[in-house]
Amino acid sequence: MNDIRTRAEALVAAGRPAEARGIARDALDAHGPDAGLCLALARAHMAEDDDDHDAAAERVFRDALDAFPDDIALLAGYAELCARSDGFDHPGRRARGGRALDRLRELAPDSAELRAAEAAGNSVSADARDAVSMRRTQSFDAALAFAREPTPEAAVAQAARWAAAAPYDRRLAVLAETTAALAAPGRTGARFLLRRGLPYRLAVGAAVTLLVILRLTVLPGIPLGVATAVGLLSELPFLALRRLLKTARDRAAARLAEPVPGGEPGEGGGAVAPELPPVPRLTRREGLYAGAGAALLLLVCGTAYGTYTAYPRYELVAHAEFRGLAGDELGGPRGPRPEDGVEDSVFRMYGFESGPEDGGRLVVYAAVGDFHQVRARDVGGAAGMLGALRDTADVREDWAAEPGARGGWTRCARVVDAQGLRQAVCLWADKGSLGSVGFVAEHMGRAEIEELAAEVRESFVRPVGG
Repeated sequence: MNDIRTRAEALVAAGRPAEARGIARDALDAHGPDAGLCLALARAHMAEDDDDHDAAAERVFRDALDAFPDDIALLAGYAELCARSDGFDHPGRRARGGRALDRLRELAPDSAELRAAEAAGNSVSADARDAVSMRRTQSFDAALAFAREPTPEAAVAQAARWAAAAPYDRRLAVLAETTAALAAPGRTGARFLLRRGLPYRLAVGAAVTLLVILRLTVLPGIPLGVATAVGLLSELPFLALRRLLKTARDRAAARLAEPVPGGEPGEGGGAVAPELPPVPRLTRREGLYAGAGAALLLLVCGTAYGTYTAYPRYELVAHAEFRGLAGDELGGPRGPRPEDGVEDSVFRMYGFESGPEDGGRLVVYAAVGDFHQVRARDVGGAAGMLGALRDTADVREDWAAEPGARGGWTRCARVVDAQGLRQAVCLWADKGSLGSVGFVAEHMGRAEIEELAAEVRESFVRPVGG
């Protein structure tokens, strides 16, 4: 009877509930009431997921509970059916389900059946919750089989004998199909990933971590896409393995749905199906590898954060003369200002201006401090420094200039001020400084403008100790 019930359940899992109902009814007619068969028949009705079959499933449950009033599996199945029903359309059924659940709590307060019945009606189905467990069981059993046998072929033969001895045992059927698939020619890599997937993932994680750290620190020229590509490509073999395991589970489900060819179930050539070991939720080894992976993640995050918040230290250098123009400091050093958004930074600003009789003029504004959050948009964007310039002058053209050895961003523009004077203005920013230089540029080309801006930046803002 257990074999018939198991086969009926396998037919439901294979999407053939009508056949499951047929063999369950035939067995009940031939052998009389049986709690397991009644449960299988009811679940075969529930698998159709329509009102008529739900009503038929309820009749089966109620008749079975009249004969077996304290059967835990029947009570749990009935409570699950009632929990799935619409409370507005079937208020009586929902109420009867509540009573079945109360009875189940009395009989088996700590049982898996009670937990499953209480979870019925959740947005995540029991099948979806069990899917991960099924994959884990499959991988655990297959890895153990290959580890215990001297060759892959021996593992396949052993699993086949066990499955033949218990042809309706789902776990053994999945094991037989999985070992057969993994032992096929060309599947050495898949077997390696099955048994050594954690060290492989840790090694890839270490490589990606190294690439990211190099990119963030000493080799900024390495594209971050390289590390991303390494991580993504390393997952392709696992995707292929998951597909292979899924195919093996599907074949096992189809195998369970078929009757045993010749003889009775259990005639497996003298082999006795073993009691497979329980699957641990988390092994010590998995915990260690998970901890190592978390450490790598923290290392990357810490390095990224440290790199992001770091900034080069500069000092402002005053000049009494620059390119033959005499100048002076406009005001003294100023501390941080809330409007600058750098309240916690060391912030100073100097201005230099000279206006000789021939009309030459140069104005420099510079600031040093913690500007690690400055980006290109802050230099040339509508809300940035160049955007603010548009409010006071006529910007004729602007372009991104070469930032030079200091890095960061530089943008230059040709402008006409309120007096009609044609000037050039260049703005720069990096993580440790920002500033601008404006000068008369009636006949200067872009290259000359950029050259003068770079010279100003390197003269007035210098690395500390440089």
